[in-house]
Amino acid sequence: MPQIVLMVGTRKGCFLLESDGDRRDWSVRGPFCESWPIYHVVRDPGAGTIYAAAASEWHGAGIWRSDDLGESWELSSAGLAYDDGDLRLSKVSGLAPAHGRVLAGAEAAGVFESRDGGATWSLLSTLDGQPGRGDWNDPAKQPPGHLGLAGLLAHPEDPDRFWIVVQGYGIFETTDGGVSWTPRNRGLRADWPLEDPEIGYCVHKLVMSPADHDRLYQQNHCGTHRSDDAGRSWVEITEGLPTDFGFAAVAHPHDRDGFYVIPLDGAHDRCMPEGRAAVWRTRDAGESWQRLDRGLPQRDARLGVLREGMAVDALDVPGLYVGTSTGQVFTSVDEGEHWNEIASYLPGISSVEVAVIG
Repeated sequence: MPQIVLMVGTRKGCFLLESDGDRRDWSVRGPFCESWPIYHVVRDPGAGTIYAAAASEWHGAGIWRSDDLGESWELSSAGLAYDDGDLRLSKVSGLAPAHGRVLAGAEAAGVFESRDGGATWSLLSTLDGQPGRGDWNDPAKQPPGHLGLAGLLAHPEDPDRFWIVVQGYGIFETTDGGVSWTPRNRGLRADWPLEDPEIGYCVHKLVMSPADHDRLYQQNHCGTHRSDDAGRSWVEITEGLPTDFGFAAVAHPHDRDGFYVIPLDGAHDRCMPEGRAAVWRTRDAGESWQRLDRGLPQRDARLGVLREGMAVDALDVPGLYVGTSTGQVFTSVDEGEHWNEIASYLPGISSVEVAVIG
């Protein structure tokens, strides 16, 4: 029977939640990474290494790694720096291991890579020459707490092809390993004036269907969208959802038309509408939506979920996993039909990822 490991990044360290293939009973280990704030935790399925993107106000930014499922950890920041004096690294916000390397997205906006298992890092790109780069690197918009590279999506078959999300500016794709980039925002909506129609879109989460690598989905500041041509064009599929705002999203591992989102109120609270927790599912690529809430709190549940706060496994009947900004972890072993709370008092959760081992 496989081992299921949830890797949970929180404001006070990384936690590992573990179960067998039934996904019913869970144990919790942690906190790890010396309780640094952890923004994203992932596992490289090839090497088995766990990576945790971190940033501390006292110690700076770094990436923790464990080769033994969390029994021991090592911190690496070698090479995580900008030579350009106008850019300052405040945190690593996202990680994507694939094809024998690890990509890291940073704030201010840049892509770093490691080809030695996270021991050392080198700057791959700061998107020189791209529209908007001068604006997002305006010193007034620099970290802490400003614009950065908020998402990474690696192509599972082509090591030179991946997509990145620059906060507030949109998606850019490279097909040559980061040498050149192309904006991929055609068809998106922005509820503000745009100086350049190619950029200026607030993409919160970008995912690919494992069943069809041309099928991409995204949760945006302004709606939920689908692409059938690997991001070259987008159509909005928000109709039927309670709001057009949210962060977290996952694609069904076996069905190209299956997709899950967690709509939030778009005002300052950014919590699930009406204090009633729910995940929303489409089985027809956004033509219709179903509210999934059995087992989730339905009264006074002021819950938020951040962009990396939802994950799905690839078992025959996929399991879903949601971590909230107030420290709860909910799981479903039947594609969202029923939910259970498996952790209640963790620090605020930034990310949830799942690994099936064995």
